[in-house]
Amino acid sequence: MELTQIRLLVSDFSAVYRFYRDVLGLKPQVEAENGPYAKLGPDTGHAAIALQDRARMAGVLERLEAEGEGHRALVVLRVDDLDATHKALTARGAEFLREPGPMGDRMRVAYLEDPEGNLIELQEWLALRTGA
Repeated sequence: MELTQIRLLVSDFSAVYRFYRDVLGLKPQVEAENGPYAKLGPDTGHAAIALQDRARMAGVLERLEAEGEGHRALVVLRVDDLDATHKALTARGAEFLREPGPMGDRMRVAYLEDPEGNLIELQEWLALRTGA
């Protein structure tokens, strides 16, 4: 078994696509701003986020016609410099729910949402503490 992607079901495909491409800076495999499907990834690593038009998928699974409530997904993106990333994304229009701050002693995180309310965590890994 191989994990190939995390796919988000979205209603406003173009808005969500532009957010991941233009605000977060992920690179699309193929330009597909109007959907119904797209896969975008960072410059490094193998992980990717796929977007799927909810209405199109409802034709396959009828239960998807109803919109989900609350946060149904958490997309986690690791960055090397959380403060610099926060500044760059804010300049591109991102609105953060939580500014960069510690989460335990191993990482710093910040949170924002995409246009459909999917929660995104940006995390910067810190060096592990040594000694007692």
